[in-house]
Amino acid sequence: MNGRLSPAGLSLPRLGLGGSAFGNLYRATSDEDCAAAVDAAWDAGVRYFDTAPHYGLGLSERRVGALLADRPRSEWILSTKVGRLLEPTPEHADRLDDDFAVAATHRRVWDFSRDGILRSLEASLKRLALDRIDVVYLHDPDDHWEQASTEAVDALVELRDQGVVRAIGAGMNQSAMLAEFVRRCDIDVVMLAGRYTLLDRSAEADLLPLAQERGVAVVAAGVYNSGLLSRAHVDAASRFDYRTTPDHLVRRAMRLAEICRTHGVTLPDAAVQFPLRHPAVASVVIGARDRPQAEQGIERASAPIPEALWDEIDAWREAADVT
Repeated sequence: MNGRLSPAGLSLPRLGLGGSAFGNLYRATSDEDCAAAVDAAWDAGVRYFDTAPHYGLGLSERRVGALLADRPRSEWILSTKVGRLLEPTPEHADRLDDDFAVAATHRRVWDFSRDGILRSLEASLKRLALDRIDVVYLHDPDDHWEQASTEAVDALVELRDQGVVRAIGAGMNQSAMLAEFVRRCDIDVVMLAGRYTLLDRSAEADLLPLAQERGVAVVAAGVYNSGLLSRAHVDAASRFDYRTTPDHLVRRAMRLAEICRTHGVTLPDAAVQFPLRHPAVASVVIGARDRPQAEQGIERASAPIPEALWDEIDAWREAADVT
């Protein structure tokens, strides 16, 4: 499962396990289910794990750190993110967080200053019970380009030079700004969510060719586009980018599912494997809440897919003028 790019001498595995559900995304996940998901991934050879302070106000980091603690440190790669400080709000402990099923004991504060990056990473190291982290991404700096691309990147470069982190970059749901990070900053890797999928290939126009040219690894996330591509038979009620799916995208997804079926492949199998066909993409990260989801994702990543499927999808896109 070795990735095809090695930022900062780091070999990125082909498949990674995302930890948003470990932070109780939308609903609670038990400690036992989290442990079973990590066990299933580990047993299948997965050695890349991704988390963030944002996921459950630190809960995901605490869980991931604990679940990896007894495994040889040299055998796994961990990424987390900076840019949102968690500030205590004990007066809101009786409320629930907006997106994660956890008590609102902290609030997220955007901070891409040097001090904010250092404080964020220090807090993450404590939650993870680690003294170094393999990959650190600036998390969703969409509205903070000026500070993120200068002060924050400079702070991460310092940390990389000190050996506290091994590779640095940014993680976003858009490709245009990630392309600017690649073009202007000394980074190793980017995490791209939802912009290079079976339904949305917008990253082909900017990020992917530039990343390939500069030798910056791309980690693809959000390969199901929030759910629309996650089932063999498309559910029109599924979300696309966390929102209600427009009718034209539902129709496209249904057509893709039909093409997949004619080749004996499921839509989610193709969704997981599609990004890895591009030479700039080193790894795909998929989320899992429990053992069945982890095993299912791993099976999708290794399902046999004939080249003719990709050829037919490309021909359909061209004929339909799908952008």
